[in-house]
Amino acid sequence: MKAIGVRAERPNVTTAASDAEGIGIRPVEEADLLAVFRIEKASFDQPWPFSAFERYLDEPTFLVAVDGTKVVGYVVADLMPNHGRALGHVKDVAVHPSRRGEGIGTKLFERVLAELRTRGAHSVKLEVRESNETAIALYNSFGFQYLRTLPRYYNDGEDALVMVADLK
Repeated sequence: MKAIGVRAERPNVTTAASDAEGIGIRPVEEADLLAVFRIEKASFDQPWPFSAFERYLDEPTFLVAVDGTKVVGYVVADLMPNHGRALGHVKDVAVHPSRRGEGIGTKLFERVLAELRTRGAHSVKLEVRESNETAIALYNSFGFQYLRTLPRYYNDGEDALVMVADLK
């Protein structure tokens, strides 16, 4: 599974924080799924099917970023067992193309990592396209580090980097 749809250059933290002030982060609702799916299709050449989002509907770490009532981004994550300790897994993140560079991805990531920590995750992993430098920089800013490469992970043959972060 892929990990990010934040492809615009990352703004400086001061600008991003002020731009994203009016953005709320909340758990997804069924009524949000069409907007989430539209952002997915606008963000990725190989989008998840609508049914994939439906499967995660009850996951407490499937969050949306909203501006008023409009969904402008989302993150899908879950917990998985890992040698007796919970491991968070960020599965998909995207911000609407017209809203990138405003700090929305950062705000989503802050919230999902906090939610995973609250639910017992001691660490978090994700996969990201090797070529997605913007996403990798975002993840590095949250303490994610390269673990290994998954050759030809994506349908187009591109490798994925597995990155992990400690939540202690």
